[in-house]
Amino acid sequence: MKLTVVIPCYNEATTIEKVIDAVLHAPFPLKEIIVVDDFSTDGTREILRERIAPRIAKVIYHPFNQGKGAALRSAIREATGEIVIIQDADLEYDPEEYPKVIQPIIENKADVVYGSRFIGSAPHRVVYFWHRVGNGILTLLSNMFTNLNLTDMETCYKAFRREVIQSISIEENRFGFEPEITAKMARKGVRIYEVGISYYGRTYEEGKKINWKDGLRALYCIVKYNVNLFGSDTPR
Repeated sequence: MKLTVVIPCYNEATTIEKVIDAVLHAPFPLKEIIVVDDFSTDGTREILRERIAPRIAKVIYHPFNQGKGAALRSAIREATGEIVIIQDADLEYDPEEYPKVIQPIIENKADVVYGSRFIGSAPHRVVYFWHRVGNGILTLLSNMFTNLNLTDMETCYKAFRREVIQSISIEENRFGFEPEITAKMARKGVRIYEVGISYYGRTYEEGKKINWKDGLRALYCIVKYNVNLFGSDTPR
């Protein structure tokens, strides 16, 4: 069984090589790594071209900045592994935990697995109180619409059977991807599991990018994709 790791990347020159090294050494025997550079301007592109592209399956270069959702759309379209997992290009999530995250899929118990930062006994860096409050509110509202009981809708670590994730349209270009994909997976009626993961959160000084505007967009997306006023489930 092959695991495709999709990595959206924007201005991560200080971390991208460390992340790729960690993914390459993650405890899973067969991995396809696809990186999408979302028009980085800090030297990330040069690092990808010169030092990373020869080591991995594919690097996709966006001609202009579009956002995380757009990068994931480009990467997922190219995935060939039986399982697809999302990996951010920073150091907040640990690739050593891939086996834990994908185990329910391998055991044919799940079609989708969310790695929750808020359950389990793994270490979690203590960072922003209001981010945690905002995450809780967004997860609660999402759950109210989807009738799921997730603890961490906004987590990066989401793993999918490839045919499941490739069967839907990803419309959001930025961080609205998270509530969009949750709504569409709930509507498909697929089996969703959660597992506890560790989390090494960054500060804004260390490169964190999500902000309050993304939170407002997430609220909008929770309504938009759950009531299906404008959203589509057809791949594009």
